[in-house]
Amino acid sequence: MGQAVAELRGDAQSGKPHVLRLDHGVEAAVLELALLDAGIPVLSLPAFFTDEQVRHAVSACGAGGECPSTPHPAPSLLPRLTARVTFTSGSTGTPKGVCLSQSHMLTVAASVVEALGTAHAGRHCALLPPGILLETVAGFFATMLAGGTYICPPQREVGLGDPFRPDFGAMVSRLAVWRITSLILVPEYLAGMVAVLERTGQRLPDLTLVAVGGARVPVELLQRARDLGLPVRQGYGLTECGSVVSLECADESLEGSVGRPLGHVRATIASDGEILLEGEMYLGTIGEPRTPGPLATGDIGRIDEHGRLWVEGRKTAMIVTSYGRNISPEWVEAELLLQPEIAQALVHGDGRPAPEALLVPASPDADIVKALAAANRTLPAYARVATWREAAPFTPANGMLTGNGRLRRKAIARTWLEGKPAFFDELEAATWRDRLRFLTIPQVRAGLAGTISRRTYLDYLIQAYHHVRHTVPLMQAARARLLDRPELVAALDEYIEEETGHEEWILADIAAAGGDADKARTCRPNPATQAMVDHAYARIGEGNAACFFGMVYVLESVSVALAQRGASAVAANLGLPPEAFTYLTSHGALDQDHMAFFAALVNRLDTPEDREAITRMAREMFALFGGMFAAIAMEDQDVAA
Repeated sequence: MGQAVAELRGDAQSGKPHVLRLDHGVEAAVLELALLDAGIPVLSLPAFFTDEQVRHAVSACGAGGECPSTPHPAPSLLPRLTARVTFTSGSTGTPKGVCLSQSHMLTVAASVVEALGTAHAGRHCALLPPGILLETVAGFFATMLAGGTYICPPQREVGLGDPFRPDFGAMVSRLAVWRITSLILVPEYLAGMVAVLERTGQRLPDLTLVAVGGARVPVELLQRARDLGLPVRQGYGLTECGSVVSLECADESLEGSVGRPLGHVRATIASDGEILLEGEMYLGTIGEPRTPGPLATGDIGRIDEHGRLWVEGRKTAMIVTSYGRNISPEWVEAELLLQPEIAQALVHGDGRPAPEALLVPASPDADIVKALAAANRTLPAYARVATWREAAPFTPANGMLTGNGRLRRKAIARTWLEGKPAFFDELEAATWRDRLRFLTIPQVRAGLAGTISRRTYLDYLIQAYHHVRHTVPLMQAARARLLDRPELVAALDEYIEEETGHEEWILADIAAAGGDADKARTCRPNPATQAMVDHAYARIGEGNAACFFGMVYVLESVSVALAQRGASAVAANLGLPPEAFTYLTSHGALDQDHMAFFAALVNRLDTPEDREAITRMAREMFALFGGMFAAIAMEDQDVAA
């Protein structure tokens, strides 16, 4: 590391910030420490930030430039002594940059070590996404100060490569093999691990500390975790406070608090119940120094007679029903999330007779009605959810979830509650169960994990060739029947120009992977592949030809979410050259732009007939595309992740 520091110190005098956006790994860890030691401000950007958010962050810091991996001129708006700029997801699509000093971050890390003692300084594993301040300060820096070992594998290696759902089985297996002793988790990760341990009977006896924060943790989940031997401690923190404010003690007799404030911070409760914090704080945000005085957290809570802090909800999220009842939505959401059928929940209904909810099903066949009834039985009558609707998942990528797992309520409300949702969002919600069912197919899961053989990969490419070669002819067939729709004709013309020749990419990949491209060109497709293509022609020829855009949605959204991740996983496992993955990697990159174009296009389609045709076709295509994957033979060494 000394060499890295020496190389970087030349830039320290110029004050240039360094944009850091790397996956976990030794390279990223060494660079993080070297930048800190060299006195170079770090602009840390999570991988889940959208391109727009990245551009905003880089521009706001004055960094500029096209490549976020190299230093750029320092902004004049950073407060003096800034060592790190962390962009929170915030309550709008434009994140804000919180500026922290080296002294502050190391003080918080030292406070964590003081509270825990060095006995826990064993083998800490980073699971939270790269760029998340909580893991950097309380995980990385605290482990280093305590003399422990920091295990920082790439996200895919710990079951976090799936863009839709973490592979908690793989996660638990890795933690056991690596004999990890401490973790920092968000509640979703804890719930997934608990479910695996309960189902399999596996245990993690090496763990001495599992800190959980980022969102409210249901007491029942804490109890289940502790019954399995997980040494869970709930914590609380904010970016402005260096990520950690309080943490439960190991011997707490009463579950549900977030523990006592650590030594670097003091907590009080305002007259309206808001939690106020004092102590060493952030320096300010970009261009806006911090106002002296206590930090108003926006959280409602209390401090009991033992000095423990209890967080009971958000001040601004509080629901007041038309009956005058005050209800914390987090409380109701916690009860809903105890139901295995519900993956995510947002409770709303200010001014309504009773709470209402947006719910995301956790599985293709989730019985939401039954789950809601079970949750309502645990709630008093005034807090029971009266009406609900299914929504598409809330994720960091769509701006509705922070990296720590907190709901971004204003963003969700703008999409789902303030007027009629855009058709693209309704399409995502209407097809979410179909997407989940697609993701259960063993061949898909094995491809995501990179555990397929070369033969299986070649078989996939052959079937891909036999449906991709029909892409342009299908577009031309749809265009011929939509000549009275100039906006759709223009869109199809653009798609046709972009997609022409993509089947030849696949044949080149087959050859680079050691297959017979000429044989692939002339062989017959599997019946399932042919059925998908035939169905598309039939729907276009016999019904509303706008339905073709339902097929576009499935193929391109799957490509964006899966292609690049699947390609990197398979490439790493098989040792094939990059030339064997040009279709997946290039198509995945292209389709990111295509999806933005697609969303804008379909949001302008306002007739029920078009929307119904597109939604129906999308649901059918998820099943047929899944059938194509399911028909690919897997060899004995292929393992479904």
